[in-house]
Amino acid sequence: MYRLFKTLNKVALLKATIAAVLTIILVLIGSRNLQNFDPALIAYLIGTVFAIFGVAYRYSVWIQRPPTRLYWRRSMQFLFSKYFFPYLWRSTKLFFKNILAQRFIAHRSRTRWFGHFMLATGCLLAFAITIPLTFGWIHFVLKPGDDTTYYALLFGFEAGSFQLGSPLAFIAFHGLVWCSVLVTIGAIIMMKRRFTDGGLIATQTLENDWLPLILLIAISVTGLGISYDYTFLEGKTYQFMAVTHAITVILFLVWLPFGKFFHIYQRLAQLGANLYKTEGTRRGMAVCPHTQKEFATETHVKDLKYVTKELGFNYEKANGTNHLDLSPEGKRSALAVAHLKARKEGGKLFG
Repeated sequence: MYRLFKTLNKVALLKATIAAVLTIILVLIGSRNLQNFDPALIAYLIGTVFAIFGVAYRYSVWIQRPPTRLYWRRSMQFLFSKYFFPYLWRSTKLFFKNILAQRFIAHRSRTRWFGHFMLATGCLLAFAITIPLTFGWIHFVLKPGDDTTYYALLFGFEAGSFQLGSPLAFIAFHGLVWCSVLVTIGAIIMMKRRFTDGGLIATQTLENDWLPLILLIAISVTGLGISYDYTFLEGKTYQFMAVTHAITVILFLVWLPFGKFFHIYQRLAQLGANLYKTEGTRRGMAVCPHTQKEFATETHVKDLKYVTKELGFNYEKANGTNHLDLSPEGKRSALAVAHLKARKEGGKLFG
């Protein structure tokens, strides 16, 4: 146990523990000291707290890597500069376009984008519904003497009401049904692609490619099964459906920090990378001394030199220049010149 503890990243462990403890505190506050907490959701709560701990730990480890740390620091530096409002507006637009609408992948394939959009929208809506319910932040009650009106409590305060059997009640009580349909459609589209795309067939793995889709479909189908059961079967299969759904959801939450789902959180870093590129372009482009053409921003080249030195690599030349000042074409030319020189000095151009 002590050896295992020694291998853990102490900074990441501290941050993950703080995130988990804060979550529990927010649950206690939002549910009025568990007054509005549903004990039937305790397994989901434990899984969610574990997922938050795992995601916070892995994200902290990821952000400590020199390249990621530098990108993060530069992103914050550029955002909170005199261009704060233009960059904030740009980041907001990118968030809606690339994170919510998933348009970053639209240029590759319309079908692929549609599948991504269905998955992202269904999952985000499902989280928006289930997390407040699981944490006890949203609670529905019937008042004494009124068994036809549901009152919604938000953090213990009355936030609205609706009549049972009304269209609003139907939408509210079937919100997760719509999410399940969206996720199932998206997952099937992604699965079809993995059955038919030769490149994917050759490189895909069960752990990284199939398991996430299987889990999402299992969660959606069992969730739909619960709704179907109490609508048409009078609860005859509820126990089986509820337990199966709970198992699949908890497996998903446990898998969240470790598998491919983690890229959901990494995707947000795309906003910072875009700011980095925009600010770098504004500051000026680097020109390759060999091709005399622009190939990257000066900021990027400067930061690349800093990070490579931090990682123990030094690309400085004897004449004071740096190999990283060259563009990819310039590097290939420099390598070819070095090979030619070595062969001449060896007395043989071939063989």
